[in-house]
Amino acid sequence: KYWEQGKKYLVKKDKILGKLIKKYPGYLKSRKDPFFSLCKSIVGQQISVQAANSVWKKFEAKSKKINPENVLKLSSRQLSSCGLSRQKILYLKILAKKFKTKEINISKLKKMDDHEAINHLTTVKGIGKWTAEMFLFFNQLRPDIFPVQDIGLLRAISINYKTSYPPKKN
Repeated sequence: KYWEQGKKYLVKKDKILGKLIKKYPGYLKSRKDPFFSLCKSIVGQQISVQAANSVWKKFEAKSKKINPENVLKLSSRQLSSCGLSRQKILYLKILAKKFKTKEINISKLKKMDDHEAINHLTTVKGIGKWTAEMFLFFNQLRPDIFPVQDIGLLRAISINYKTSYPPKKN
């Protein structure tokens, strides 16, 4: 709902961003399944996009359908064979349990403001601020998320605004 209005505003406000918006005219689509989205973010933490995609494909093949029940059924050995570290296996299992017990309730999360939602999500071991922000942005399509810890975003800012890496906070 806010996407077109936001693009128009940013095109007027910032010449560099305006050029990028015109060059890449797409729009955001939600990764509708919250559990799937959080799993994907956990798998992608602190590794390259290529490595994350490789691990993700193996993880998807092993679990057949990514849902809490299937993840809980998989052994640590099976998950490890996908390329997941011990820590990520632990995080995925914790996440699956919290979804199964409804400790993570997406309906309640939707009623929270961004700050509350990030705080709620980061109580789950393995979900840090970056992961929570990625979830709110890509799954919940929240408009005011600016993930300042995202390496890809910081590199893009440095390149497009011809500034040092990482760019200064201002």
